[in-house]
Amino acid sequence: MKKYFIILAFLLLAGSIQAQIRLGQSRYTSAKPVNILELDYSKPQKFRIAEIKAVGLATLDEIAIISLSGLRVDDEISVPGDAISNALKKLWGQGIIGDVKILVTKIEDNDIYLLLDLTERPRFSRVEFSGVNKTQESELKDKVKIRGRVVRDDVLSTSQRNIRQYFVDKGFLNTEVKVIQERDTTLPNSVKLRFEVDTKSKVKINEVIVEGNEDISDRKIKGKLKGTKEHPRMHFVREVFSRLTNTTPKSAKEAIVYRNPVSDEEVIAYMNKNFKLNFFNASKFVAKDFRDDKKKVIDFYNSRGFRDAEVVSDTLYKYSENTVNVGIKIEEGNKYYYRDINFVGNYIYPDSVLQAKLGIEKGDVYNKEKLEKRLNYDPQRGDDVSSLYQDDGYLFFNIDPVEVNVQNDSIDIELRIMEGPQVTVNSVSIEGNERTSDHVVMREIRILPGQKFNRSLLVRTIRELSQLGYFDPENIEPDMRPNFEDATVDIVFKLEERPNDQVELSGGWGGFFGFVGTVGLVFNNFSMKNIRNFDKWRPLPVGDGQKLSLRVQANGRSFQNYSVSLTEPWFGGKKPNALSFSFNHSVQRQLDFFNRVNPMREIGSFKITGATIGLAKRVTWPDDYFMISNTLQYQIYEFDEFGRSFGLSYASGRSQSVTFNTTISRNNVDNPIYPRLGSNISLATSFTPPYSSLNRNIDRESPDEERFKWLEYHKWMFDATYYTPVFGSKKWVLSARTHMGFLGSYGNRIGIIPLERFVLGGDGMNFNNFALGQEIIGLRGYENQTLTPGAEDRFNPESNKPYGGIVYNKHVMELRFLVSPNPSATIFLLGFAEAGNNWGSYAEYNPFTLYKSAGVGARIFMPAFGLLGIDWGYGFDDSPTTGQRSGPQFHFTIGQQFR
Repeated sequence: MKKYFIILAFLLLAGSIQAQIRLGQSRYTSAKPVNILELDYSKPQKFRIAEIKAVGLATLDEIAIISLSGLRVDDEISVPGDAISNALKKLWGQGIIGDVKILVTKIEDNDIYLLLDLTERPRFSRVEFSGVNKTQESELKDKVKIRGRVVRDDVLSTSQRNIRQYFVDKGFLNTEVKVIQERDTTLPNSVKLRFEVDTKSKVKINEVIVEGNEDISDRKIKGKLKGTKEHPRMHFVREVFSRLTNTTPKSAKEAIVYRNPVSDEEVIAYMNKNFKLNFFNASKFVAKDFRDDKKKVIDFYNSRGFRDAEVVSDTLYKYSENTVNVGIKIEEGNKYYYRDINFVGNYIYPDSVLQAKLGIEKGDVYNKEKLEKRLNYDPQRGDDVSSLYQDDGYLFFNIDPVEVNVQNDSIDIELRIMEGPQVTVNSVSIEGNERTSDHVVMREIRILPGQKFNRSLLVRTIRELSQLGYFDPENIEPDMRPNFEDATVDIVFKLEERPNDQVELSGGWGGFFGFVGTVGLVFNNFSMKNIRNFDKWRPLPVGDGQKLSLRVQANGRSFQNYSVSLTEPWFGGKKPNALSFSFNHSVQRQLDFFNRVNPMREIGSFKITGATIGLAKRVTWPDDYFMISNTLQYQIYEFDEFGRSFGLSYASGRSQSVTFNTTISRNNVDNPIYPRLGSNISLATSFTPPYSSLNRNIDRESPDEERFKWLEYHKWMFDATYYTPVFGSKKWVLSARTHMGFLGSYGNRIGIIPLERFVLGGDGMNFNNFALGQEIIGLRGYENQTLTPGAEDRFNPESNKPYGGIVYNKHVMELRFLVSPNPSATIFLLGFAEAGNNWGSYAEYNPFTLYKSAGVGARIFMPAFGLLGIDWGYGFDDSPTTGQRSGPQFHFTIGQQFR
């Protein structure tokens, strides 16, 4: 009886299961699949998975999807149970499935057959933008990389937010972005995505309101807000009303209300009418710039002794549709001063030596930034505590300033020193020089294996490598690999080569002159040794650091110049002795422009042919930035109906000269293209033999043909340039220059020659304004060569007045701003003020009588073309050739202008 009862119970249980898992019509069986989630969880049963299949897939792989579910054939699972729930969670968690069901298609004994019924999410096929330009579209595609991704709300929201933020960062605070999805019929299960962008107008800053500042004025604080500038009219509003009311309002609105109950718009309209400042613009509001500016304000406070200063709050509120007001509330705190400064842990140098290097005394205003520079690296001062140790091999030297006591307005500083061992340079190597030979780079390296480590030599090496011009000076990085146990260091100089050969191309049609143009090629890394090695031709043989220059310049028949030069900077290969050769031939013709039949007929010409050999040598005294160069030059001057243009008594003839030149120079600028630090000073002297002392029959009364057959003179040229960064930024640089020149004779028997004189005015170039046999000096704001004695009578055949000055002065001040340090196109802007004059005799010389000008300009350096520039200058004085104020002038420059 018991046996039959057990059989009956088993049959009832089986019937119950069959009632819960109903099988019906499906693509795999005649039974209908059952959703496992609909089964009775109070009566789970265990089964072996006999089969798993997936349906509803358009692009996804079935095997991969089954694997992602975590279910495996032959696994034992409970139905319903955790295995099924976890599988659903895993599939949902991938984010690629829009809907999923796990169905039972069949049950045989303890075997269960599962079906994954899936719906894929569509994918983005392509992204389009409207309301943006091509440049913005390209940048947005880089920021919004969603092509091929599954359509999900979070992906859309993130992309929409990134696009809006892109324009907010550019000052478009009111930007709106709409997202539109469209079915893409060209691809399965795909949608196109279009972002419709409405940037609206840029939101600019109307007014910046500063609160809480007592010791530092609004003007100085706002001066530190480089990227958060208010409209200049707001300053005038406050200024005008403060004068009228003898008060200092915090805002323009406060000033307006105090003075008169009129609206802001009425006052601004008044200011527009009376002050004419519409060409000024307020800066756009950019949140990142504002955050950076707040930090600059605090840094400024810290440099004035306010170590506890902080911006406690800031506000931004709408002023008009396209403007906002910005508020900053500052808590200044106390102003602190240094009291006791003590050194701890120093054994090599006594406190007195370290204190002298530090240069901060008791009672000085607390300045954390200055303290950090004086301890570790002060590029402008060039002398700090770390340099004392690291120049003597103590590479691991470390100094940590600790505030040990703060009392009232005084701070005690303890400078804790870890000196470490003296370090020896184990090896020095280079990387990245593919075009340049290793020996060319290694000969410029000052820090060598076997020496004690020396930071100054390391910095000097970086400068020398940047001066070569073969590598990007912004990316010369010494990779220091120290070994503390062995007290050694390996140094790897990582270099990034840049093109440094230059091509000068300019041309046009000059009317009567015909073709006007210049072709110049400068190969700065030429190699004579590799001429036969065609693998080194790029396009000429390169790698040995020699300089080959070829140049042809023409102004139709009026002027031609041909020159070639070659320089070997390390003649002999052991020392930096530069050997150079050059040859030039120039011809200037005077044409008969008034001849209607043949206006190109030559009626006179002037030719110069010369050759030069030179040797330059680096010296180590007074320091190793000095160089002495000597050159020997031979030139032939040929006049054909042209001599009277130089004040000679004869029209045709020939002169010649042998000149010995000595130049002493010192150059320690940090970058040849955009110098930030250092100076470049040179004194050049040129002497010819005193022929008159060898031939007593020649004097002032002798015919010019005999008197100037051999040119006799001495010339002195002084040039000095100084660079220093300003405004606490590497982008702003102040450049001060002065130039002087003197031409003299050995006595009164011959007098000063009519050639080799100074020609002043304009851009300092001789293109289309040729001046053979003269020294060309620029002075912006005036036309070319107009500030030159004898210029008004140069082509008067009856005038014997010499053309050119014998003494000149020129002084220049430039403020430069680096726009782009990119080595492929270095760009900087400049503002300048300069003054100079040119005198025809020493009796007339007055260094305080100068022609003055000011203006702005831009420079771009491209490796293939060199330095190109444009200047707008305004001459404040009357031109001696016209008798009228020079006024505005545009000038174009090619190449580095030294004078």
